[in-house]
Amino acid sequence: MIKNQDKQNVILVTGGAGFIGSALIRFLINETNNIVVNIDKLTYAGKLDNISCVEGSERYFFHKDDICDFGSMLSIFNYYNPDLIMHLAAESHVDNSIDGPSDFIQTNILGTFNLLEVSRNYIAKNSLFKFHHVSTDEVFGDLAESKEYFSEDTRYAPSSPYSASKASSDHLVRAWARTYGLRTLITNCSNNYGSHQDNEKFIPKVIHSILNNKPIPVYGDGLQIRDWLLVNDHVEALYLCAFSGENNSTYNIGGNNTLTNLDVIQSIYNYIKSKNYPVSDLDALITYVKDRPGHDKRYAVDTSKIMNELGWKPKFSFDDGIKQTINWYLNQ
Repeated sequence: MIKNQDKQNVILVTGGAGFIGSALIRFLINETNNIVVNIDKLTYAGKLDNISCVEGSERYFFHKDDICDFGSMLSIFNYYNPDLIMHLAAESHVDNSIDGPSDFIQTNILGTFNLLEVSRNYIAKNSLFKFHHVSTDEVFGDLAESKEYFSEDTRYAPSSPYSASKASSDHLVRAWARTYGLRTLITNCSNNYGSHQDNEKFIPKVIHSILNNKPIPVYGDGLQIRDWLLVNDHVEALYLCAFSGENNSTYNIGGNNTLTNLDVIQSIYNYIKSKNYPVSDLDALITYVKDRPGHDKRYAVDTSKIMNELGWKPKFSFDDGIKQTINWYLNQ
C-alpha cells in the first residue's frame, strides 16, 4: 500500500471502466483518500461491472462521456476543479486497429488533443494541474532477436496503427508541455494481464479456450516475446509516478517477465490442469494461424529509471500473477 497523500486530490481518470482504468480506480478508492471522477464512453471494453465495488463510495463519481467532446470535458473540468488527470482512455486492440484504424486515430490522437486543449485552458485556473498520459511500450517498435531493452530514450518506431496512434499522442503531450507550460508525465508500460481483462485479449482468450476445449489461435510460430506486467503492480506504479515522478518526464513500467507466447500458453495450461479441470491435450488445442501484419517479434522494458528514482519494482512474479489471474477467471 502506498502512503496516502496529505492533500485530498481530485483525480480525473479517463477510460476508468476498462481493464487498467478500473484497476486504477479500485486502487485509488480502496488505498488512498483521493476523490475520483471516472470518464468513460463505455465502448465494448468498458464495463461498469469492473468498478461496481466502488460505486457506493462518496469519493467516486462517474460520467459517461466521450473524451472527443470538448464541451463535455470542459464542463467536467470546471465543475470538479481537478488536480490531476490520469488519461487511460484509448482504443488498444492491435488486431482491431489493423482491420479499422479510424477509431484509433479519433480516440487516441484527437481525443488526447482535446484533453490537452481543455487542460491548456484550465491551467490558468490551476497552474499546478498535471496531465499524466498512460501509454505503451509498443511505441518503440520491435527489438527483434537482440538482447536490448526499451529505455525512456529509445527511438520511436511504431509498427501498427494502434502503436502509431499512441506514439502520436505521446508527442502531443510533450509538445503541450514544451509550448504551453503544461505539467505532464508519460508512462510507457509493457503487456498487462490480470482480472477484468476483456476476453478478446491474449491471456483471457487462452484461459477460456483451454477451459472450453476450443482451439487456441497462435500467430506465426508463437515465439513472439513480451514483458508481462500484472495490472495490480502497474496501477501502483502509475500512482507513484503521478505524485512522486519528475514533471515533464517519462517512466517505463515493466514486469521483468519476458516470455514467448507459447511459454505463456504452457503456464496457463499447466495450472488449469493442476486444478483437475478436464482439458484436452495442449498440442491438440494450439492452432497456428497466419501471422499478424507487421507483428513485432520482441518487447522488453528497462525499468531501471523508475526503480532508481522512485524505488518501485513489481511485487508479483509471472508465476504468482498468472495463478491469481486464472483463479479470478475460474471464479467467474
